[in-house]
Amino acid sequence: MPLVKKLADFVVRSSFTDLSGDALEQLKIRILDSLGCALGALTGEPVRLIRQQVDDFGGNGRCTLIGGGRVAPDRAALYNSALVRYLDFNDSYLAKNETCHPSDNFGAVLAAAEYADTDGKELLTALAVAYQVQCRLSDVAPVRAKGFDHTTQGSYAVAAGVSRALGLDAQKTANALAISGTAFNALRVTRTGALSHWKGLAYPNTAFCCTHAAFLAMRGVTGPPEVFEGNKGFMDSIAGPFELDWGRENIERVRRTITKKYNAEIHSQATIEGVLELKEEHGFAPHEIDKINIDTFDVAFNIIGGGEEGDKTVVRTKEEADHSLQYMVAAALLDGQLLPDQYRQQRIESNDVQELLRKVEVRATDVYSQRFPDEMACRITIKLKGGRTVSREKKDYEGFHTRPVGWDAAREKFTALSHPFADEKLQKEILATIRHLEDRWVIELTDLLAQVKRPR
Repeated sequence: MPLVKKLADFVVRSSFTDLSGDALEQLKIRILDSLGCALGALTGEPVRLIRQQVDDFGGNGRCTLIGGGRVAPDRAALYNSALVRYLDFNDSYLAKNETCHPSDNFGAVLAAAEYADTDGKELLTALAVAYQVQCRLSDVAPVRAKGFDHTTQGSYAVAAGVSRALGLDAQKTANALAISGTAFNALRVTRTGALSHWKGLAYPNTAFCCTHAAFLAMRGVTGPPEVFEGNKGFMDSIAGPFELDWGRENIERVRRTITKKYNAEIHSQATIEGVLELKEEHGFAPHEIDKINIDTFDVAFNIIGGGEEGDKTVVRTKEEADHSLQYMVAAALLDGQLLPDQYRQQRIESNDVQELLRKVEVRATDVYSQRFPDEMACRITIKLKGGRTVSREKKDYEGFHTRPVGWDAAREKFTALSHPFADEKLQKEILATIRHLEDRWVIELTDLLAQVKRPR
């Protein structure tokens, strides 16, 4: 049996009853976190450009856009996914050699579930399936070192989640997976060197394309059945051989995903928490700092510290700022926080943050690298004028799987990000709907999201 057929069988047989109570709770928290990120991103420049695109090319209005309007399902997947992703404040999953953002699948799964007029149980199950597929492929088939983006595994996750939400049978699901896995293999240059809008739009584009592919499969279009193991397939061309027994998989991987405390790239979270703890404990001012040394794990160094993915001391845009550990540390020390306001263009260009970021030196150490991904280990050493030195070692942060946040913390984040666009009454209605989503219809949630005030 082709591997894609085994994956399709897993997708089809997965059930809401397979979810543990903890997994169900974490899925609801991830939906709330995703929607907070989405509402907080409504003023983003690339989000505005995507909105212009979907308004122009909207198609049959079967699905809801956050902030109002209706378009075709694939375009709803594109726009709503762009909202979830733009701030880079949504959840993550850490594998040894790959990092992904499983909530990137939410916009596509929501669109498919609304199209199918299904209930909250089916939405939650389909999202759990998408999480499982993306996380487990990241575990066993990393592609970053081969020059491919994590959206490559994401193509299978979107196809799986959308197919499950649409209620496709195993054969059509296999075709959706095969088409998506064959057609959408993206380059890692998205996240190296000078960063562009595409950093935040690459996965929304995957959501768009793979939602479209799943609908083609729904109508009977077929895809290569040996997409994984075949001649010039995924293993042969990109990932290399791997084993994953879908007959033994569950839909619990959401419990190993992590949420962000700070609006910053995921590998920075423990460092940012440690920097702010040092500032609060010792009471120094940023102008007293001579040097900041950060010892961290190799993945953080390579992606955000100036390693193999490029110099991180040249920061000109929001996309470069939230992937520069030097900038994020400097902004956090200066402002006492790291939220969307720290990525406004005027803040990025300010002399104080540009000068301080150049005092930050980042190094990778073997001992911390060996502890990743079970820990997010780092040491921050700040040398102050007059010869005083303060230091702190960290192994995790609030939001890591060792210190997961609960509903109340997720609610606070959602409320803070959404308040410019949703009044207290609408916020409470969205919160209540997600809290009891297994007893609601998807249209109840999308009707509320349509009431969000979109900037004009």
